[in-house]
Amino acid sequence: MSDKTGSPFRLNWSVEKKDAGKLLRIFLFEQGISKRALTAIKFDGGKLTVNKEEVTVRHVLKTGDTVTAEFPLETGSIGLLPEKLPLHICYEDDYVMVLVKPANMNTIPSREHPTGSLANAILSYYQEHSITATVHIVTRLDRDTSGLVLVAKHRHIHHLLSEQQKAGKVRRRYEAVVEGNLEEQGKIEAPIGRKETSIIEREVRADGQYACTKFKVLQSGVNHTYLSLQLLTGRTHQIRVHLAYIGHPLCGDDLYGGQLDRISRQALHCCQITFIHPITGTILTFREKPPADFLQLLTLIY
Repeated sequence: MSDKTGSPFRLNWSVEKKDAGKLLRIFLFEQGISKRALTAIKFDGGKLTVNKEEVTVRHVLKTGDTVTAEFPLETGSIGLLPEKLPLHICYEDDYVMVLVKPANMNTIPSREHPTGSLANAILSYYQEHSITATVHIVTRLDRDTSGLVLVAKHRHIHHLLSEQQKAGKVRRRYEAVVEGNLEEQGKIEAPIGRKETSIIEREVRADGQYACTKFKVLQSGVNHTYLSLQLLTGRTHQIRVHLAYIGHPLCGDDLYGGQLDRISRQALHCCQITFIHPITGTILTFREKPPADFLQLLTLIY
């Protein structure tokens, strides 16, 4: 368990009968410890112990042994400065945080917005609470998109959650308002790549990466549709690009053809996130209703 007094991050395991006779290296790989993490433990100040005695990865385990992996202390991200900003925390334990990012806030700093990001706020929170970690954002949102963001409180936890993402076990649901009318439900499968004339925009293109978005109509109006969406892949601007591609851009998304007459930012909100806790194995789900400007948009168009 991690410690909020600046102590190293540690994980403990009790060796069961099925793991007796295994090399420690094999056992740790099976617990999700990467080769890179083992190298860092060996050379950057961590250590491995069995029954509180330091050992190497070639140690042979016995039933009932207590294995501890102590990770090197993390150093802060270069150029990321702490800023005391409001932080809406839905959930926090020693390993993960689930936060709500407001619209008009970057997830991480950018050239155009070098300060005021969610990452700046997290770093300030860590320092205030003596959490020895740098910022590990697992699920990012665009600046103008509101909603839930998953954060790992250690590099190894980030690794475990990234592996979940690759396996499709971190699931996010979004709500959006788009221009025009859509059918009750559907799926958009179209590859996405960077637009050659822009460093920001993406587009559907044959040489892009596979991308798939599911959508379901929540409410249909004369000129707008309120949608629930699920990402089956996680490409940059995926929802925005896919909806524009089928002729129904997000309200307020002027980069991809949406109108700004009813809302000043893209009407997109991450309302639900589900993942498996990387340590306990418990399936966790969190929900967050859309913010005031999104709800006001709904009253204007329906």
